[in-house]
Amino acid sequence: MPGPRKLGKPTDARRAMLRQQVTDFLDTGRMETTVTRCREVAPLAEKMITLGKKGSLAHRRIALAFLTREDVVTKVFTERAAAYSERQGGYTRITKTGPRRGDSAEMAIIELV
Repeated sequence: MPGPRKLGKPTDARRAMLRQQVTDFLDTGRMETTVTRCREVAPLAEKMITLGKKGSLAHRRIALAFLTREDVVTKVFTERAAAYSERQGGYTRITKTGPRRGDSAEMAIIELV
């Protein structure tokens, strides 16, 4: 199925949720959530790291428009960009952990490599 997953939310709520999850993920470097949310967060997080590697003012402003906290943008443009300077992509890893106890949703851990 082409296109983004809807995740059971209207467009504005889905976009806000993904922005917040990407921000929290880039801040901590690791997050546990459902598999489908991991698959949506991973490319967005990788794009933010790529912007950090480019490092110009324009790229910083693009990241500031997406991420919800300024301190995370600074962290991405300094620490994360330096850590992945030699890597050409594939900054994230998704590991499935099994079903959630309450509703049997497939859970996964997404982490920075």
